[in-house]
Amino acid sequence: MITIAIANQKGGVGKTTTAINIATAMAATGWKTLLIDLDPQGNASTGMGVGSEDRGSSSYDLLVEDITLAECVQPTGIPGLDIVPATVDLSGAEIELVSVEDRTGRLNKVLGGHKGHDIAFIDCPPSLGLLTLNALGAADTLLVPLQCEFFALEGLSQLLQTVERVQQRFNPDLGIIGVVLTMFDRRNRLTDQVAEDVRSCLGPLVFESVIPRNVRLSEAPSHGLPALVYDHNCPGSRAYIALARELIGRLPEQRKAA
Repeated sequence: MITIAIANQKGGVGKTTTAINIATAMAATGWKTLLIDLDPQGNASTGMGVGSEDRGSSSYDLLVEDITLAECVQPTGIPGLDIVPATVDLSGAEIELVSVEDRTGRLNKVLGGHKGHDIAFIDCPPSLGLLTLNALGAADTLLVPLQCEFFALEGLSQLLQTVERVQQRFNPDLGIIGVVLTMFDRRNRLTDQVAEDVRSCLGPLVFESVIPRNVRLSEAPSHGLPALVYDHNCPGSRAYIALARELIGRLPEQRKAA
């Protein structure tokens, strides 16, 4: 299983929207996909239509209670897409894990050797605490959503420094598969400027596919649906389908789904 963490310590950059829709797009192309909600807010679970009353064993149990991955996985309404939901209990996990041995390697231990899925996406919280460190320790690679605004550039440099530290201490094989520009608004000159700066700085690491500001992307979670199901023809959905194609092109050939 290829494991991809979707992380950015800055909130409001379209991280959960990206997690939900890229996972849906990958499932639609035939990949047996797992979405792990590691954010205490549980927005990825809500956006996939898994209500709080329907969440049995969760990512909290996975990290803190030593429950197996198989016990935490539950199906979504999307064929080929399963989820490990998050509950509010996860907000206490940061404190509970402080005194635990190998506290940054808990998720890696649980995911190791899992063969039920081709690919897993981990939706991380908007911080660089123990939950995100667990995700980066377990991931093969990192997908970074980046909002097209000035402050996002500062956050990106902090995240890249954190990745370096994780490579040195926990996961030397961690790579960055790409940076995806989100909330792109062609009417805004600053948006174009930020996009140019990011591309000049990171070059081919930045995906060609750009996620536009789109009302349908914002509406979809309130219906418990990915945008690709809510309105598969809206600009946001088309952008995520293009991103999924690009992502597949960057994955190691020998590990691609049959």
